[in-house]
Amino acid sequence: MRYEFRITGRLSRPIAEAFPELEELPTPPQTLLFGPVTDEAHLYGLLLRFQDLGLHVVEMRRLPD
Repeated sequence: MRYEFRITGRLSRPIAEAFPELEELPTPPQTLLFGPVTDEAHLYGLLLRFQDLGLHVVEMRRLPD
């Protein structure tokens, strides 16, 4: 599965590096992170990482395979 996460604002380099499995695409005033998600546990782990780092997820969607 591949997912796309739309995050409010731009990510600093250390914050972006907290998500090595995702590619980053700045699209001001937001940032897109996208990439493979192996299973539901991985998805929830990503969402917890976003929350722990104080990131606001505006939109999340599964990309077509």
